[in-house]
Amino acid sequence: MPSKSIGVLAGAFNPLTRAHLALIEAGLTVVDEVICVVPGLYPHKQMEGARMEERLEMLRAAGDHFSVVTTRGGLFQEIARELRAVRPGAAFEFLCGRDAAERVLNWNYGPGHSIESMLDDFGLLVAARQGEFVPPSRLASRVRALPMERGYDDHSSTEVRRRVAAGEPWEHLVPERTIEMIGRIYAAR
Repeated sequence: MPSKSIGVLAGAFNPLTRAHLALIEAGLTVVDEVICVVPGLYPHKQMEGARMEERLEMLRAAGDHFSVVTTRGGLFQEIARELRAVRPGAAFEFLCGRDAAERVLNWNYGPGHSIESMLDDFGLLVAARQGEFVPPSRLASRVRALPMERGYDDHSSTEVRRRVAAGEPWEHLVPERTIEMIGRIYAAR
């Protein structure tokens, strides 16, 4: 029996945006299931803004066509290890945009840890975000394009937080079911 393919969208979701949901929808055309992961530790950013419980609440409010979990680690390899412990035999494909893929593929993982060996544990499905992503040829079998609807380049959590703080319109950037929650959480910060 073939292994189940699981798309993993890991992020801060600070807050959740329509672009996140578009990545989930795109992933579901390629994998059997999508899991959104909110890591306890972030290797490239500080935890600020919404609390962990609020981020989980936003994700759960946005829809029921994906699962929501937390992990201790924040690097894709750490997340894959934690998920593999509870979903043995599954094939994991991390969903991300071009910007995140560049960060993942160019991250300094330390001596003895190459991205090539990590990609033995999981694959990357990369959606265009402010440009197409072309993986290095040596990684092309494990890093593939994720076809996704266009029009989300300006949808970012950073932009939502900026607009809320500035009193500018932001509601069009987030899922409708989360508007009240996001307004309440970020207006207070």
